[in-house]
Amino acid sequence: MQVRAAQARAKTTRRFLLESAARLFDERGYAGTSISDISARSGRTSGAIYFHFASKEKLALAIVQEHFATWPALIGRYGTADLPALEKTVALSFDVARAFRDDVVIRAGARLWAERAAIDVSLPRPFVGWLETVTELLREARREGRLARTVTPEVAAYGLVCAFFGLHTVSDALEGRSHIEEGLHDLWLLHLSALQPDPEPEALLARVHTYLAHHGDDRRAGVPAGV
Repeated sequence: MQVRAAQARAKTTRRFLLESAARLFDERGYAGTSISDISARSGRTSGAIYFHFASKEKLALAIVQEHFATWPALIGRYGTADLPALEKTVALSFDVARAFRDDVVIRAGARLWAERAAIDVSLPRPFVGWLETVTELLREARREGRLARTVTPEVAAYGLVCAFFGLHTVSDALEGRSHIEEGLHDLWLLHLSALQPDPEPEALLARVHTYLAHHGDDRRAGVPAGV
């Protein structure tokens, strides 16, 4: 019992330090954050931080890994959702956008990856999983007869992923992602007009927003704290 209690405390402390560091990395970037800064922000000694993370590089790596680890469970829930594939794609994008806006670890992970040249550690490769996921969803839409014949799933998936993360970059720079959902709605109005065989982008988006409103608690179950 004592061993399990000690392990639970260690896990809680590690998560607390991870989130404290993530807030600083998100605010100041990698180069602008030191272990001393994290110690001051968290109220824990530098020694306590080094006990859980051997170096600032390893701490940054842990945050980026946590960022990437968030997505499989979220994607998996949409794999079993009772929705047409295009609606799954749109709904998933809104959940991901909210996670980027609301979860400091996800935001910090994105910033750290963008600053990877300054971090002397090998970081996970981004975007590949998203390209695969969106491609498969568009293939599913094709099988359902809900994808325009002129659309190639692989090509469209690449364009959608580029547009989605481009939107995040611009939204973050201009307004800290505070209006990311409005921007994403407008982005989908544009793309759905090309993706659907009989375009009805407003109607599809209305169905997605209704679904998200009715399934919010179910979708958040199991997502790491902060999402």
